[in-house]
Amino acid sequence: MNLNELTIAEARKGLDTKKFSSVELTQASLDHIYERKDLNAFVTITDEVAKVEAKIADKRITKKESGALTGIPFSVKDVICTIDVRSTASAKILDNYIPPYEATVIKKIRKQGAVLVGKTNCDAFGHGASNENSMYGPVKNPYDETKVSGGSSGGSAVSVADHQAIFSIAEDTGGSIRQPSAFCGVAGFRPSYGRNSRYGIMPMASSLDVVGPIAKTVEDIALLMEVIAGHDTKDSTSVPDAVPQYSKNLNTSVKGMKVGIPKEYMELEGIDEETRKIIEEKIQSCKELGMEIIEISLPLTKYAIPVYYIVVSSEDSSNLGRIDAIRYGVQVDGTSLINVYANSREQGFPEEVKRRIMIGTYALSDGYYDAYYRKAQKVRTLIRQEFDEAFTGVDVILTPTSPFPAFNFGTKTDDILAMYLTDVFVSPAAVAGIPALSIPAGKTQSGLPVGLQILGPRLAEERVLQVGYSIEKTF
Repeated sequence: MNLNELTIAEARKGLDTKKFSSVELTQASLDHIYERKDLNAFVTITDEVAKVEAKIADKRITKKESGALTGIPFSVKDVICTIDVRSTASAKILDNYIPPYEATVIKKIRKQGAVLVGKTNCDAFGHGASNENSMYGPVKNPYDETKVSGGSSGGSAVSVADHQAIFSIAEDTGGSIRQPSAFCGVAGFRPSYGRNSRYGIMPMASSLDVVGPIAKTVEDIALLMEVIAGHDTKDSTSVPDAVPQYSKNLNTSVKGMKVGIPKEYMELEGIDEETRKIIEEKIQSCKELGMEIIEISLPLTKYAIPVYYIVVSSEDSSNLGRIDAIRYGVQVDGTSLINVYANSREQGFPEEVKRRIMIGTYALSDGYYDAYYRKAQKVRTLIRQEFDEAFTGVDVILTPTSPFPAFNFGTKTDDILAMYLTDVFVSPAAVAGIPALSIPAGKTQSGLPVGLQILGPRLAEERVLQVGYSIEKTF
């Protein structure tokens, strides 16, 4: 096995026993990034930064001052700020933006001595489900380069799936971690809203945005959550609850747990039959772990997509007002201040960003706020309550992550509603603010990965990871 193909747990053992150095591990990742540049996973490769950080990590390891992530190469989605490292959000308007501060989650990781190898490509500002909305070009699926990688964190998922980084830190607003993880055959985790700090994240929809990890195994996800989770005084939405020892409690037995299977998900019109069969087989296999399968109903699921896109677009239009090319960013000349704003945004934002800003501005405008945004928030509360009620009878809920595997480039870009419906299984958890984990469930006959999604009650990350680990380990 090549060094860059190791998991966090495997790399940690090898580094601590001096089988290899962080410099060697990092170089293996950097070499593979350049070998596979055709996948377009990275916007910025931080090779010089990485080499310096790897040498420092080796010194820490020698002095026995290392943490769980010391010397481990990782990538970061480009909507997350990294101090003194270019952060574009995959939009040309921020092509020259270098943040003077760092996101809290990244600061925690780098404090442990992890090695940053680069910033990953994504749908601009997180707007998309296929990674075709990046102004730096689409990210290709490593299993089939004619297929999309998923979005919006396609670059992060590909960097892990293709072994260009050992793990990646990304952002999930409505499925941006889980859906590309499913398409690329890796594990991706959206924690409860508030479990991880959002400070330093370029906001899309502030009431939905969550930072989370993408890794090769559930064990690695648990190790990462122990580092990045916790309250942050710089983020008032972060919760003060103590962070469990996720990795140490993974082996807890899941025997006797009740698993809910929502009929609305499995009976959805348009779900790929091969995907349905793979997920159904995986669900039935859970009985071998001593889990009880219970059919449940979540009838409000069908409203999650319209609620999600009204809330996202509305909060988008407010948040992106700060991107004006005056205080920072790439400025385009104009004959007046309004012209400068208009020209800079016209050339610096892709079409999907402009579309969501216009929809959101309309939904928040006088006379329409109550009809759209306020009503969406009321339905959102009902969806959250429906999940709360469901979890009184079951411990976790299992669903497909996506209704189909990765699709061909260009097949949904002209049908906006079809593209939005790719989020049909991932948006409900986001709307409700509950934890959701995607793990590989199998592959189609053509070799494309299919993801299984595990949902749990709010702040029950530990339970979700335990179930995911048991399924992953056993099957």
